[in-house]
Parts: sequence; structure tokens; C-alpha cells
Amino acid sequence: MATLQEVCSLSAHDKRAWCVAWNPTGTLLASSGGDKLIKVWGKEGDNWVCKSILADAHTRTVRSLGWSPCGNYLASASFDATVAVWSKKGGEFECIATLEGHENEVKAVTWSCTGSLLATCSRDKSVWIWEVTDNEEFECASVLSVHSQDVKHVRWHPHKEVLASCSYDDTLRLFREDNDDWCCFSTLKSHASTVWSLTFDKTGSRIASCSDDKTVKIWQEYEPGNPEGVATKDNEATWKCVCTLGGYHQRTIYDIDWSHVNGDIVTAGGDDTIRVFREDGGSDKNQPSFSLVASVRNAHSQDVNSVMWNPAVEGLLASCSDDGVVKIWKVAEQV
Repeated sequence: MATLQEVCSLSAHDKRAWCVAWNPTGTLLASSGGDKLIKVWGKEGDNWVCKSILADAHTRTVRSLGWSPCGNYLASASFDATVAVWSKKGGEFECIATLEGHENEVKAVTWSCTGSLLATCSRDKSVWIWEVTDNEEFECASVLSVHSQDVKHVRWHPHKEVLASCSYDDTLRLFREDNDDWCCFSTLKSHASTVWSLTFDKTGSRIASCSDDKTVKIWQEYEPGNPEGVATKDNEATWKCVCTLGGYHQRTIYDIDWSHVNGDIVTAGGDDTIRVFREDGGSDKNQPSFSLVASVRNAHSQDVNSVMWNPAVEGLLASCSDDGVVKIWKVAEQV
């Protein structure tokens, strides 16, 4: 077992705090909220302080943030139906583009591993793929309307230009480019209610998803010709749900993140609790088992909306909540 220790608590937003996002080196943490602001936090000595406040790009709640792989750009998605792209190349953040097209609230934004593609999703049931040009322009490459309800989250594969989405329609979808357009090549069904968030492991061969059904599901990819003999179709990989974690959260699980440093999974939700799960030693990838290793009840005074592992420091994570507070936590191993 381990403990989750609070490193610091930051009074970040006057209204709900919706998202926390570390930059690729783990040295900056961005947060966003219902106050229409984005705040960028960094360390000065032992303290985390607000380094920048990004304002005036959005007219409603800023729901989601995503850093580019190079760390020079930050994208923000808003309930005002737009996405703003901020450049830090000049030292200070500057809004260099506003992406329009979604009919209503944009719920998430994410960059591909190469930084050449951006994906967004919306309450309008669509997923958009944007191409990033060399001269910092953003062009819509595809509009994907395969979900039947509000799309809650999108996330790119860590090494390939493969995109995953999840929705109020209880499914996950996987997309890739096909003949100059994008297509859905797999639909993952197992959750009994809205799928709020998803995350890839560091290899990209596994996905963890969380839901209104209060469960976490682990999905395993099986390539054509896999030694397990799992059937595949049309030379496409098959994804199977190989593990369900239930009975831990008492209310909706809103967010989930899979550490690419040590493989731990963190979840957070409407029961104000943050939980850390770890795969058991010797676990079979086709029937894996995970144990709860750390948990904090009342981590925030209200719903926890977002959690994210620091990409560089093992066991460090950030969270934010309806209480407007951003917190940084450290997993401490018990000897």
C-alpha cells in the first residue's frame, strides 16, 4: 500500500475548476475553469505559484486543456464552442488561433504525438481532426459523426496517429486515417452508462476508461495473427475488455489517467475521492488484476473533475474540482 500526500493546495479559480494539464516536461501545470480563465503554475523554490493568466480568448467556461508535444503550444476548449491555441514561443503566451466549427460546447482537446494534428470533441456529437501547418495555421481535416450522443473526451495514441473517443452513448471509438479521410475502425462496448474519460498506457496497446457506471475498464489490443488466437477482422486489431474494476467509487468516475512513468492508474469522481490503482505483479495481460494502493476521501470539498500524472516525476499528480481548487499530490510508498 501507499499513501497520497497533499503537496500543495492552490486557490485557482473563482468558479468550478474543470481541467489540469502538465506540460511535457512536467515543469508547468495549466488549469482552467468556469471563470473563463487559464492559469499556468510553476515552481519558485519549494512553492507552486501562478506564472501566467490567459484571459479574453473565451466567453464561457474553459473545459479542457492540451499541451503540444514540444511544449510551445497550449490549446484550450470552451463551452463557447471554440478552441483557442496559445503560443509560448516568444516567452509570453499569445493566442494565435481560434478554431470554430463545433455547434456547441467543446468538451476536450488533444494533440497527436507528432504535434501535427489536433483533435476536439463536442456536445454536438462530433469529433473533429485539425491539421497543423508549418506556418501555425489549423485546417479541419475531418468531421467524424459516429457517436449518437455528446462526446465527452478524446485522446491520441502515444506513438501512432490513432485517436480514441468516448461518449454519453456508453461507447468508446477508435479512429485512423484512411484514403485521405478519417474513419472509425473499432467500437468498444462494455460500459453500462456514459463513458467520461479514457487514457492509453505508455505502449498504446491498452486503454483504461471510466464511466457513470462507477467502473474502470481495461481494454487490450490484439493485432492480427496474435498468439492468443483472438479473432480480428479486415486486418484490423481487435480491442477487448479484459478487466473491470468496480466497487471503489460511490459515484460517477469523471476522469482517469495512466502514468507513463510507473504504470499506475489514477481516478477521480463525484464522490470527492482520488484513487490510485496498480497492476499486480505477475498479472496476465489477457486477464489482468489491479489493486487499490492509495486513496484519499474528501480530496476536495466537491466533485473532482480532472486528474493527471506528472509526465516526468514519478508519483506526482494534479487534481482540480468544483471547489475551484487545484491540488498537487505525491504518492508515498509505505515501507
